[in-house]
Amino acid sequence: MLNFDEALSRILEQVKTLGTETVELGGASGRVLAEPVFARTDQPPFDGSAMDGYAVRSRDIAPGAVLEQIGESQAGAGFSGTVGPGQCIRIFTGAPMPEGADAVVMQEVALVEGNKVAFEKTVLPGQNVRSLGQDFVRGTGLATPGTALNPARVAHIAAGNVPEVKVFKRPVIGLLATGDELKPPGSELEPGQIVGSNSFALSALFSPFASQVLQLDNASDDEEQLRALFQKALDGPANIIVSTGGASVGDHDLVLPVLKSLGVTVDFWKIAMRPGKPVMFGRFENKLFFALPGNPVSAYVTAITLVLPAIRAASGYSSPSNKTLRLPLASPLSTNGPRRHFMRCTIETLEGASAVHPILQTDSSHLTSLAAADGLLIVDENAQALQVGQVVEVILI
Repeated sequence: MLNFDEALSRILEQVKTLGTETVELGGASGRVLAEPVFARTDQPPFDGSAMDGYAVRSRDIAPGAVLEQIGESQAGAGFSGTVGPGQCIRIFTGAPMPEGADAVVMQEVALVEGNKVAFEKTVLPGQNVRSLGQDFVRGTGLATPGTALNPARVAHIAAGNVPEVKVFKRPVIGLLATGDELKPPGSELEPGQIVGSNSFALSALFSPFASQVLQLDNASDDEEQLRALFQKALDGPANIIVSTGGASVGDHDLVLPVLKSLGVTVDFWKIAMRPGKPVMFGRFENKLFFALPGNPVSAYVTAITLVLPAIRAASGYSSPSNKTLRLPLASPLSTNGPRRHFMRCTIETLEGASAVHPILQTDSSHLTSLAAADGLLIVDENAQALQVGQVVEVILI
């Protein structure tokens, strides 16, 4: 069996991006930049007030000083005159600083009577002023290729006066399930039949990273029907095809021989991981094919740990692998065997400190424990027993 790290490395080596497209910034959240973005303006584009108060010449302010208010400056409607000796203006947050003023005194420490304003404390030059270009200046690099755009990054780019960005195209994902026993939710189940849940889980998991997730139908454990369905998938628009079920070595596990007969080049089959040992990865022309186990926990864990990084890489992520947290254990763990264990776990936070609780249920069909999990606790191959307080790695799910 292939070890997990090598399997993931071999997958990512074969992933290619799918070209680029330009999108309006309003639809760019969740996309990955294909070229750098540079600011087209200074931010802020003028010296402005950081709060409501009075714009003053700092050298005029001392305890007991009384200045004459000669106007006001609002956001979008500045004061056109000049603040001279003994003068001030009313100013509001985000409004441009007037000529002559170099500081803002917050309104809470000013006493107003008519057009006279008295001050209780001194103020330093530049105090409560957002200076021109304080955030960034024209030409500053705001984001680099491979950056995934979240709402904060979109806001950053928007503030640079950039209306559109070039991003990588996202892959089309094709999903199909195999097994005579599978029925859709809401069915009247006959003896031996079960509800198929994998397509629902994987579609929800992949959708944020895909241009489209196609449900390619269910296939029975009939070799000819399976071949026809897989051929249709290989001929279709999906860039990455993911099947569940039939990937093991039983008499009705036909995925591997059928894929080989269709010309899929199988890179590996079986990984030293749990759950999810019988995973197959292959390539057909420019398409990637993953055959995952049918048990729902195994399918979900392998989809997170192996398929999601491939989808991110195809979407242009500079760092496609899953991010992990390092947290202390809340309960001990026994020694692990020769396969890397992606163990269901919960994360509890008490008095500001977080800790990991392993879920000891390891059945690969047990969806209740998966639904309760906050993450996958990574237990390395042949790891020794771990005690309370020891730090472990966790993939959030």
